[in-house]
Amino acid sequence: MVKGIVFDMDGVLADTEHFYQKRREAFLMEKQFRFEAGLNFIGSNDEAIWEALVPDNPILRQDMLMEYREYRAHYPVRYKELVNPQVMPLFTILKKQGLKIGIASSSDLGSIDAMIDAAGINGLVDYRISGMECSAHKPDPEIYRKALHALGLAPDQAFAVEDSPSGIAAALNAGLKVYALKPQHGELIDQSAATAVIGQLKEVLTLLLK
Repeated sequence: MVKGIVFDMDGVLADTEHFYQKRREAFLMEKQFRFEAGLNFIGSNDEAIWEALVPDNPILRQDMLMEYREYRAHYPVRYKELVNPQVMPLFTILKKQGLKIGIASSSDLGSIDAMIDAAGINGLVDYRISGMECSAHKPDPEIYRKALHALGLAPDQAFAVEDSPSGIAAALNAGLKVYALKPQHGELIDQSAATAVIGQLKEVLTLLLK
């Protein structure tokens, strides 16, 4: 019996992955930095992204990363605009049904809390964890194992909702079933390892009946 659900944030609870991609591309173009158009970094982290963009020059890579962190401070995520409108009604129903709700995101805690505030779900989330609190990034299962432990759930008592291949792998490696939310902007990402793919977040309610 399912007693809880652990959600990824970026690309699942908020349409931030597309925003991140466009913001990063704007920065690179401003710096006149040549890059391969259409590179897909959904579910990745800063270090991995910049290693892929600047693979052969670690000094330049670090400089670019530091400059980008300053740049993005001037262009913060507009969570009010990007939160999936299905989040609040879905979480409200889940809590009424007695389910525990967790958020396991590679983003920092400040970003997770900003999304929670924007979505108006402060009293509905039982536990949230950032990848920065873990020793390894997704696809390592640590973040999901910590979330399950904090929620007091065994892997067979919960499932995860993800979007990226690394997130899907992390949840599977933690022993969870994982349902992948189809990309909302048609991004080509491999979700074939997921238990199933869903088109809308609210379909989680249907999954509970299976």
